[in-house]
Amino acid sequence: MVAMAGDPHRQLALADWAALALVAEGGAHGWTVVRAMAPDGEVGRVWSCSRARVYRALHALTEAGWIVETGVSRVEMRPERRLLAATDGGRAAVTAWLAGPAEHVRDLRSELLLKLLFVDRAGGDPGDLLEAQRAVLEPMAVRFRERLERASGFERMLMSWRLETCLAAMRFIAEATSAPRR
Repeated sequence: MVAMAGDPHRQLALADWAALALVAEGGAHGWTVVRAMAPDGEVGRVWSCSRARVYRALHALTEAGWIVETGVSRVEMRPERRLLAATDGGRAAVTAWLAGPAEHVRDLRSELLLKLLFVDRAGGDPGDLLEAQRAVLEPMAVRFRERLERASGFERMLMSWRLETCLAAMRFIAEATSAPRR
């Protein structure tokens, strides 16, 4: 994880990264981010969180200087909405985050898929991210297999789960990198 600017002890959670990535796409306000991250939203279908959590993330990102208010949107019969934009530092952080692989098997389902979604939304090529992820997973699979051979009881089940998850992710990456990009 990356420490948030201004607070080296606060690590960005997935909700923070998703909110920052959405704002960095351009011209957002809190409600658009909330809708995108709702369970039926475009981002929420991969990873969702509550409205309150989204607004906490936006507040923290603003306090850290990674997003700024750029104005107010006024539409008749609707509440005022504060327009948000990512700062140069915020955009740079998102770019770096999107390029980095998930470090733990437990994060693959949420973090990797979320990154792939944002890369796709930007029209980018996921190849480098997928290759970086493969490079993290290959030695993990070896370690899990070694630990599985020595394990018993619940530790054996856990290592088996981690190994199978790792192998499934590696098959997914192999398929994704061999399929032609549309």
